[in-house]
Amino acid sequence: MPTNEVEVLLVEDSPDDRELVLISFQRNRLANRIQIACDGEEALDILFCRGEHANNRPTKPKVILLDIKLPKVDGLEVLRAIKADERTQMIPVVVMTSSAEQRDMVESYKLGVNSYVQKPVDFAKFQEVMKQLGFYWLAINKTPD
Repeated sequence: MPTNEVEVLLVEDSPDDRELVLISFQRNRLANRIQIACDGEEALDILFCRGEHANNRPTKPKVILLDIKLPKVDGLEVLRAIKADERTQMIPVVVMTSSAEQRDMVESYKLGVNSYVQKPVDFAKFQEVMKQLGFYWLAINKTPD
């Protein structure tokens, strides 16, 4: 299946959090090709070439950074769809959320998430977490073609 060159699919509804991730990745030179989905429905449309993305080539990012609390389709439903489809089930998914609820974490792991990270509120800590995540998932981790 031909794919485009997206390294990271960032699924985040908060403009502030999207900007923090982009700044952190840029400052640490971690990813040049980041695609953004502002809600769960858009993420699924991007991954499965539906809706406005129906004419696009399939996207297979190196990692998906996924918020749980999303409009239209919540992050757990997005995760469920990703892990249920053989075209996308091998893509690593990192849940990044402000939720400290144990049930969100448990459900995420039951659905096959690769990592669960609570977003730090402090900008410096947020930037450090993004640096570590980006370095691990984009430089160290290996995934099948």
